[in-house]
Amino acid sequence: MTRSLKKGPYIDVKLMKKIEGKKPLETGVIKTWARASVVSPEMIGFTFGVHNGRKHIEVVITEDMVGHRLGEFSPTRTFHKHGGKMQKEIEQKAKESEIASAKAAKAAPTAAPKK
Repeated sequence: MTRSLKKGPYIDVKLMKKIEGKKPLETGVIKTWARASVVSPEMIGFTFGVHNGRKHIEVVITEDMVGHRLGEFSPTRTFHKHGGKMQKEIEQKAKESEIASAKAAKAAPTAAPKK
């Protein structure tokens, strides 16, 4: 559910004070824990260090990000991979096909361009 139009977007006051009167290129990384804060047009060009629960992830704000929340660009969970026998078999087949294609490319003579 979105925020009421009457209230307007939520932008953290402390965050706006940090960028107020500064130029994006001269300012370094601005650390913030305000993941719920909405990206406003004034933030374009700034680099924010958005906290993901463990560390700050650097996010450079572009025009496409306006209206989204800062937390959307700093994932909190890391996906490693699904396990199991099937996954191992798939990975093994992929390695074998990669090796075979590398051997085929190495064995094929490269023809020099004729003039």
